Amino acid sequence: MNEAIPDLVACFQVKHGLFRKELVEAQLFDLNQFGCVLKTDKVFNPGDTLQLDLVMDMPFDSIRAKGVSGLITERRKHCSNFFYSIDFIKNDGNPNSPIVEQLKRIRDVVTKKQSLRSRRSSGPSSSLRQMA
Repeated sequence: MNEAIPDLVACFQVKHGLFRKELVEAQLFDLNQFGCVLKTDKVFNPGDTLQLDLVMDMPFDSIRAKGVSGLITERRKHCSNFFYSIDFIKNDGNPNSPIVEQLKRIRDVVTKKQSLRSRRSSGPSSSLRQMA
């Protein structure tokens, strides 16, 4: 599996019994317009749904996409954790809804960060390190 997307977490609540809930923060490993892949030690089954809050930590103000519904489509075990493939559920067909706009903004920031990181790692200093 690839590295976790830096500065991006998915927050969701898990019920324990009748009155107790646990807030879980999980690292995201992939994000696109259709869904995401997250890693957690919590156990879910394909077909379960989650209410996610995606939070992109930024220097001044975090970008938040609150109340994103997701359907778990696949589960893969890795050591004591699970990778879950989650498809976003479109609640309304409005392409200009706040959730859709925030998700697009988060994807744009992730793309820019990844391109900057790849440019930095493929710069002239990295080629000198490979030769040594």
